[in-house]
Amino acid sequence: MSSAFDFEPQPRRASVAVDVGGVIVGGGAPVVVQSMTNTDTADVDQTVAQVAALHKAGSELVRITVDRDESAAAVPKIRERLLRLGIDVPLVGDFHYIGHKLLADHPACAEALAKYRINPGNVGFKDKKDKQFAEIIEMAMRYDKPVRIGVNWGSLDQELLTRLMNENQARGFPLTAQQVTRETIVQSALLSAELAEELGLPRNRIILSAKVSGVQDLIAVYAMLAARSDHALHLGLTEAGMGTKGIVASSASLGILMQQGIGDTIRISLTPEPGGDRTREVQVAQELLQVMGFRQFIPVVAACPGCGRTTSTVFQELAQKIQEDIRASMPVWREKYPGVEALKVAVMGCIVNGPGESKHADIGISLPGTGETPAAPVFIDGQKAMTLRGPKIAEEFQLLVADYIEKRYGRGQAAAE
Repeated sequence: MSSAFDFEPQPRRASVAVDVGGVIVGGGAPVVVQSMTNTDTADVDQTVAQVAALHKAGSELVRITVDRDESAAAVPKIRERLLRLGIDVPLVGDFHYIGHKLLADHPACAEALAKYRINPGNVGFKDKKDKQFAEIIEMAMRYDKPVRIGVNWGSLDQELLTRLMNENQARGFPLTAQQVTRETIVQSALLSAELAEELGLPRNRIILSAKVSGVQDLIAVYAMLAARSDHALHLGLTEAGMGTKGIVASSASLGILMQQGIGDTIRISLTPEPGGDRTREVQVAQELLQVMGFRQFIPVVAACPGCGRTTSTVFQELAQKIQEDIRASMPVWREKYPGVEALKVAVMGCIVNGPGESKHADIGISLPGTGETPAAPVFIDGQKAMTLRGPKIAEEFQLLVADYIEKRYGRGQAAAE
């Protein structure tokens, strides 16, 4: 029996496993991190560079826009170039309006992609809708590719919305317009999935998404979808926004859903600042999964927020340096130091919580606060190991962290165990 003190995540919702180019989505597999390029796909050089950067940052699937003949023709070239670089990340084709035509006219593109994304709100209109949807499903079956049926309320099926609004009106408006819109989003996904299965696409080749830009709407829509389907679900707050607003909104909505056991793959749809780094969305997705305890991607650096006791910036600079070094080193460390993503480092600024927090970490340092004795105790595996003094405390601690990683996670240690 649960109590007010039970705060563990709910068990993952049972969903059908989907193989996307060797990456398993759903079926109890770890939640998959994905991202999307913002380059012109027809520009092979730029797209390859951004896919490579996203993959290096940790994106396990990368979606690219396929909007015209030139971009479709570029897809197999992008795939080939990536493979030559040793990058075997599955590519997802994002199709709108003319996906049926592009897949038919460019079979090499259809083959090179690991998954197709279809938006039932713009796959076709009126009498062409089901026909063009069917053509894409037939291509997916021909090339044995999974499909994401991705509903977005910015391009919602207006015929379905109008019908449900009329039905609601005939019942005397028992539902609000917002509730009818949510129901339309869910029905659009489920009806499209049902049609895809009727056409012969197996359930284990279908992923569903239902994206909106409002936090409460997203939580409600996915809760409804999860209760009425066992398809694998792609989570994402669409048009999340820029900077802290986008990060907070995405984290709040996706965090609540994943705590409820909902979600098999996620994307954080951040708007980059002008000239900003596209890989930021990957970093945020990883950190969200890691802080919630669902996956581990990178060592955690605990650092205090600072106060009047820490007027020196030494601990801030050291924490930043350690964090940057870890993130930059992870592509190599993943291969060289198996298990290093579980490492916990503490960089604390004064004596109040410094020693205690450092003891909880694998390796930690408590730097002297304002007016404190210029000495910094270092704790390793919960025990005080030494005290650093002098002007090079930061550099010496970085060397200690590197040495700890080598001793604990290095090949020699692994062989000894």
